[in-house]
Order: sequence, then C-alpha cells, then structure tokens
Amino acid sequence: MNQCLPVNAKMSKAKKVLDEARETQNRELDLVDKGLVSFEELPGLFNMINITRLTLSHNKITVISPGIANLLNLEILNLSNNLLTELPVSLSSMPKLRILNCSINRLDTLPRGFGAFPVLEVLDLSYNNLSEKVLPGNFFGMETLRALYLGDNDFEYLPKELGQLKNLQILGLRDNDLLELPREVGELSRLRELHIQNNRLQVLPPEVAQLDLLSSKSVMKMEENPWVNPIAEQYLLGISHVIDYLKTETYRIIYNRHMQGGRSGPPPPKADKSKKASRVRA
Repeated sequence: MNQCLPVNAKMSKAKKVLDEARETQNRELDLVDKGLVSFEELPGLFNMINITRLTLSHNKITVISPGIANLLNLEILNLSNNLLTELPVSLSSMPKLRILNCSINRLDTLPRGFGAFPVLEVLDLSYNNLSEKVLPGNFFGMETLRALYLGDNDFEYLPKELGQLKNLQILGLRDNDLLELPREVGELSRLRELHIQNNRLQVLPPEVAQLDLLSSKSVMKMEENPWVNPIAEQYLLGISHVIDYLKTETYRIIYNRHMQGGRSGPPPPKADKSKKASRVRA
C-alpha cells in the first residue's frame, strides 16, 4: 500500500512518528516501511539523543548519515532491507550500541575501524556482498560479540583472528563460498550454534570437536557441502558421529593431507549468485 503514496505523504508519515516520539518522550522509534530514501526526510532525528531503539528496516535508504553517531543512547539499530552499499565510520563509535542489523542490503565494503564497537553483542551482516577481502583489520576485536551473522555473502576464507571472539555463542556462515574454516574456530569455547550449510567445505578442522555442539541447546548445521566421503558417511548417521570422528587419529591424517595440498582435483565450483537481490543495481 505504501508504494502508492506520493513522496510528501510518506515523508509526513515519518515526520508524524518523530513528532509523536518527541511529545511522548518515546525512546523507541519505529520507521519500518515508510518509503524513506534518505535521512533528510527525518528532520531533527539526530537531536533526539534519548532514543534507545531505531528501526529503519524495509525502506530504500542508500546512505547512512554519519550524524547517526549523535544518538549516544542508542542500543538497537535495525537497518535491514534497504539499499545500503556502505556504512559510516562513525557507526563503530556509538557507546551503547548492542545490536546492529544491516542484513539484506548491498554492502560490498566495511569502513575502517569497524571492529571498534565498545559494547556490541549482536551483528547481522547477512545477505550482502561481503568477503574476507573487505574486513577491516580490527573486525575480530569485538570481544563483547555474542552473535555474528555473515550468511549469504561471498566469503571463501576466514582469518585465524576469528578465534579472538571469546564470547561468541552463535556463528552464522551459511550460503557463502567457504573452502575451509580456520583451526582457531576451536578457540570459541562459548560457541553453541554453528551454521555452515551450503558452502564449498570438504573438511572440518579437528578443533571443531572441542566445541560444545552436542548439548540439547546447541545447533550445528552442515548440510549441502561437498564433504570428503568419511565425513559424508558420518553425517548420515548424525552430528554426534561427525564430532566423534573428528577426534580420531584417522581423521587428523586425512585433514592434514587435505590441507597440505592433497585435495582431489580443483575446488568445488561457486554457486551462481548473479540473480541475488543484493547484486541488482537500480
């Protein structure tokens, strides 16, 4: 319905939300699906420093104004389902931001120093065009991070610094182009969910077996990968069989041989992502 509204009507709807929030001292702003294209349609937003939650999902915003960092009390920022190709450097300086959702956009880069968030707990960058080549040097310095969602991107590898995320409980890597996981994944001692389905993985580092992925509250998803036969056979029996097999000396030999160049043939082909919504250019 909103798509039929003229621009000034959409803008007035957004302005009405802002005006009501000011009058009622509402600390949560809901601007979902208001047809917004830019922050110029939200006059005075950056002066509303009392707000703690800002939801801007399902709009057509292409650029996030650096002024968003003026919202010093903001704890939750939802920018999902927009047309963003980049984020402002100032974002990572926000002192109270705990949850940042930038999923379903067109991000193909991240700003320098992006890992400087002081208290960020949940970061969702899924369904973008990101790869290991655009991760800033301090990306894995976010020690407070509990959940990291990188699914539906273009990652082939992850650096060993992944192991620095000591408080990470959920790691979402599904639907990428991953060829391997770093052995340091085994250092994520608090990890309870690992989503690696639909990649190009043939082996897993033995260190995965050190993680607590078999308890009743744990989740490990690993389907739709071209696993070497021994892993594929164990997977048919269940995740617990895979974990037990990773602990064996037999598997350690297979893994080492694979990683030292004993891979049989070229790497598995990439999935065709040309029709992915995040690739479409307006």
